[in-house]
Amino acid sequence: MTAVRLALVAHDAKKDEMASFAERHRTFLGDCTLFATGTTGLRIMERCPELDVRRLKSGPYGGDQQIGALIAESGIDALIFFVDPLSPMPHDVDVKALMRVALVYDVPMALNRASAEMVLAGLARGEGSAVEAEAGGRA
Repeated sequence: MTAVRLALVAHDAKKDEMASFAERHRTFLGDCTLFATGTTGLRIMERCPELDVRRLKSGPYGGDQQIGALIAESGIDALIFFVDPLSPMPHDVDVKALMRVALVYDVPMALNRASAEMVLAGLARGEGSAVEAEAGGRA
């Protein structure tokens, strides 16, 4: 079985929470292929230097779109996106586009810590888009 390909994104007010989440799950994440938008990836790497994180551009500079393209090319198995619903987002259109692509391609998507815990638990059991398809589940 190939490594789970996981995208990690967090709004500014949620970046520390994402870094803490990564630290808590560093053992599992160490076996994943990780993609993250710019600053989110940097914060994760600072907290967990042993993790190999492929940093893309920051969200407002195209990082959300890069992750969306990876999803469209079947290069992402799950998306964890810690959203801050209380702060205005200048690149809200990009955020909505990323979520729409994840929905269209039926990629598991967590938008807060509670749902992210559930997504990781499912991935650890071998459930999820490409992981499950490889094991004979849905295609």
